[in-house]
Amino acid sequence: MHKFFVSQDNIFGDEAIIQGDDVKHIYKVLRLAEGTDISINNCEGQEYLGEIQSIDKTQVKVKLKEKLQINNESAIEIYLFQGLPKSSKMDLIVQKNCELGVREITPVITRRVVVKNELGEFKKIDRWARIALEASKQSKRTIIPKINTPIEFKELLEELKKMDLIIVPYENENGFGIKNMINNIDKAKIKKVGIIIGPEGGFEEEEIDILKNIGAFIVTLGPRILRTETAGFVSTSLVMYELGDLGGNI
Repeated sequence: MHKFFVSQDNIFGDEAIIQGDDVKHIYKVLRLAEGTDISINNCEGQEYLGEIQSIDKTQVKVKLKEKLQINNESAIEIYLFQGLPKSSKMDLIVQKNCELGVREITPVITRRVVVKNELGEFKKIDRWARIALEASKQSKRTIIPKINTPIEFKELLEELKKMDLIIVPYENENGFGIKNMINNIDKAKIKKVGIIIGPEGGFEEEEIDILKNIGAFIVTLGPRILRTETAGFVSTSLVMYELGDLGGNI
C-alpha cells in the first residue's frame, strides 16, 4: 500500500487533501485510481487507512476510513550531528540515516569544515527535507525526521546538553568501541543519543578534548578509516542495535 504524508492542516474530519508534488506522482507515475486504498500519515505519527475519492491536477481527496495503530519508530531517539561534508554527500547521509531511524539531523560547522558559500548551504535545507520525506515514505516511518539548519561548534555544545548519551567516533581512538561502551552504562536511562560525526578532515584535538570534558564517549569504529558519510551509517546502526533496535536485544 502506498503511503503519503499529509499535514494535519490538510486533514478535515474524515477527509484528507493531498497537494503538491504527490498529486502528480499519484496520477501520472503510480497511476492510482479512485477507490484505491492508501496510507495517510498526519506528519505527527498518526496513520490512517484512506481511500482515494477524487483526483485532479491540483489535489487528491482521500476519505479516511480508520485510524491505524502503527508505530515503526525506535524507542531510542538518535540525533545525528554531522560535520558538514563537501559536495552532495549530505544528500546520501540524510537519506540513509532517515531510513535507519534517526530522529533529527543537524549539520555542524567544525574547524575543518570548508564552507565556500554559507548561504548556499542554508538553501540546501529544503532539498534535504525532501530527501528525508522520501526516505520516510520508503522505509514506512511514522514520522519525518527533522533536518536542521547548520550550526557552529559552540551551538553544538548547547544542543548536547539535551542528550542522555553522547558518542563521538574518532580515528585516533584505540580499542574502545560502541559495543564495549554501551555494555558499561545503564541502558534503561538512555532515551536521547547524540552521535557526532566529523567532516572529511576529521576533528581537531582541541574539539575532541572539549567533547570529552562535557561527558562524550570517544569511540573507535575499527582499524579502517571510514568516509564521513559511512561513519554515520555505521554508528547509527551499531547504537540502535546495541540499545535494542534493528533486531538487537537490550
